[in-house]
Amino acid sequence: MTDTSFSTAGTLIERMGIEILEASPERVVATMPVAGNTQPYGLLHGGASVVLAESLGSVGAALHAGPNRVAVGVDINATHHRAARSGVVTGTATALSLGNTMASYDVVVTDEDGKRVCTSRITCLLRDAAPGSRAG
Repeated sequence: MTDTSFSTAGTLIERMGIEILEASPERVVATMPVAGNTQPYGLLHGGASVVLAESLGSVGAALHAGPNRVAVGVDINATHHRAARSGVVTGTATALSLGNTMASYDVVVTDEDGKRVCTSRITCLLRDAAPGSRAG
């Protein structure tokens, strides 16, 4: 994994069990367990898929933004295609546009059989970090 210059300890990424496998400004790949991230019917919660998508897009955008800058999500959407009941899902965020002030990613979430569970798009605003902030 590329050095993200920030820790995921104590964040929603850690709480959801998301494991980042690959990270660069152009592409971010991670897995997330279905167990613990379900809705009452035992299916992967749609919100969990969105958390995975936003996390991946935000990591990629932060890497693109560079030192002393931050990425702030301003838009996300998701289409849920099928249910996942067990195992892990894999999210792959691919950069659509990497500008000076905005970064957008297409995120595809698949199940262990490679079937698409969710498609999402996230756009992040890139800005200078506030003085004294934890930005890298």
